[in-house]
Amino acid sequence: MDLIALIESLGEDRALALGGLAIGALFGFFAQRSRFCLRAAVIEVARGQLGPKLAIWLFAFSAAVVLTQILVLGEQFSTGNVRQLASRGSLSGALIGGLLFGAGMILARGCSSRLLVLAANGNLRALLSGLIFAVAAQASMGGMLSPLREALGNLWTIDGGTARDLLALAGIGNSGGLLFGLLWLAAGAFFAVRHRIGAWGWVGGLGTGVMVALAWWFTWRMAGLTFDPTPVKSLSFTGPSADMLMLVLSPPGQLLNFDLGMVPGVFLGSFLAALLFRELKLEGFQGGHAMRRYIVGAVLMGFGGMLAGGCAVGAGVSGAAVFAVTAWVTLFGMWGGAAFTDWLADRYWATQAATTPV
Repeated sequence: MDLIALIESLGEDRALALGGLAIGALFGFFAQRSRFCLRAAVIEVARGQLGPKLAIWLFAFSAAVVLTQILVLGEQFSTGNVRQLASRGSLSGALIGGLLFGAGMILARGCSSRLLVLAANGNLRALLSGLIFAVAAQASMGGMLSPLREALGNLWTIDGGTARDLLALAGIGNSGGLLFGLLWLAAGAFFAVRHRIGAWGWVGGLGTGVMVALAWWFTWRMAGLTFDPTPVKSLSFTGPSADMLMLVLSPPGQLLNFDLGMVPGVFLGSFLAALLFRELKLEGFQGGHAMRRYIVGAVLMGFGGMLAGGCAVGAGVSGAAVFAVTAWVTLFGMWGGAAFTDWLADRYWATQAATTPV
């Protein structure tokens, strides 16, 4: 069934939600099977290991970049109405938010998308952290944390258009972006072969990135077919998690959209993957100290992701795939914040505690 027939059959909002559900389910399935996780990749790099987790992240990242640029070059997708490029952005928000999000994902032992994937497998730590993340994101969007978010975001802003387009600023165009993605794809393949990752590492990592590009294409196509304005977007988990929280708490009747289909879709896809491969397992906290750590991490991610305008997937993969300057600043901030927090919390402080006499 083509998209026009889908819209005529279900209506615009349900068609968007169904597309989000399908793409989200595939993302959740591939992410669960590949163990896709930015946190794990950063830890490997920070500790000088350059192992399989980095290879899988590079597969997802490069696949998103390569396929997105192919779609643009083939005139099957246009970045003209993409929020990360068209509207005014915040460099201060991208940097500070990225640093906070990176620190938070180390403390919570997973980024927002990874928490959703793990929660679907029975991880109660991830479930609680994900709920707190959504609350913090909502508080940062329009609640008690929003004045602080706005103040930090307004410190250093940047115009939309070419000022936020890294490909335009570098003068290399979409062909250059495609070549850039292919180079990182080759790097991912090198590390994958070197560390002999299994088939699901290859298929799951690449499939995760393909879903990011597919989401760009789907929402762009829907924007050209729907009567009501439809945002052109890809996968992200900060704003959508807050929206999903409000959908649950609000009276019934709220209009559906891509995000409200995508979030439960990721949960469903991860659950099915764990069910099929017998990996469903209830896991809880081990002591109060661990719970405090997860809570702090979730709050940092919720506020940082909303301040930056995207999470490890929303900015780090989706935004990077369209070469938005702020998304790249956020991505570097996440890597830096995560690497420093890993050193401080999981190596330096852990070593000090182990060597301190009781």
